[in-house]
Amino acid sequence: MLTLCGFSASNYYNKVKFALLEKGVPFQEEQAWIGETDPVASPLGKVPYIKTDKGSLCESGVIMEYIEQQYPQNPLLPADPFAAAKVRELVTFLELHLELVARNLYAEAFFGGKVSDSTKEKIGEQLQKNVAAFAQFAQFKPFIAGDQLTLADCAAVVHLPLVAAATKIIYGRDFMADMPVRDYLKRMGERPTLQQVNADRKTNTELMMARNRAKSQA
Repeated sequence: MLTLCGFSASNYYNKVKFALLEKGVPFQEEQAWIGETDPVASPLGKVPYIKTDKGSLCESGVIMEYIEQQYPQNPLLPADPFAAAKVRELVTFLELHLELVARNLYAEAFFGGKVSDSTKEKIGEQLQKNVAAFAQFAQFKPFIAGDQLTLADCAAVVHLPLVAAATKIIYGRDFMADMPVRDYLKRMGERPTLQQVNADRKTNTELMMARNRAKSQA
């Protein structure tokens, strides 16, 4: 059986977990915190990674492509090559141009740290530009790429809430407020698979924060 390794507070871990649940792929979970990962399966110490009967794989994008090819049921990519490329285009925007950029704000937005004013200004300008570009591709009809649940939705449901929350906390406004993101996330949140992911995320986040507090007091 496929084993998904990492922890449920990670948005990239949850992207893969949501895909597995939507596709109906049997899997088991193995908790691996940062600093406690398998050095062979994940040489950079990142999560998630998976273990299969053929070996291990790391990097969430690679894992998603493997799952899609290995388990063709309930496909998360359109059969048409161009439509599939458009889905990958959306995933790239979500991860490279939105989440990765917004991540520069997370220390202050979520973890009690501090981000310099110059960094906030630079990131704010970049995010506004990138959000406007993403808005040209995202459809929300009713899914990100159109009328079919795809890999783009697996990325969107875990990344968009973080980007929205970070911009609202740091800049006082949600940079994606002009898109129907809130309604989209509400619809997606009605799916039992995402409810499971979110419940596990909440529990695991509380555990992670408790671990961090214990370490800081040690």
